[in-house]
Amino acid sequence: MPRRRRAGIMSEKLKYELADELGVGDIVRREGFGEVSSRNCGNLVKRAIERAERTVSPKK
Repeated sequence: MPRRRRAGIMSEKLKYELADELGVGDIVRREGFGEVSSRNCGNLVKRAIERAERTVSPKK
């Protein structure tokens, strides 16, 4: 039985926004996320988590 891919949590727009912030947006658009270094992928996840935390818990 083939495995089903789960729907992603992040929107495509957010993924490209974060890639642009880290300076790898051109690589992603040209070659895809598979060509981004694992360090930068980790940084993308870290930034996404930071954004989510800011959204969930507003500053006091």
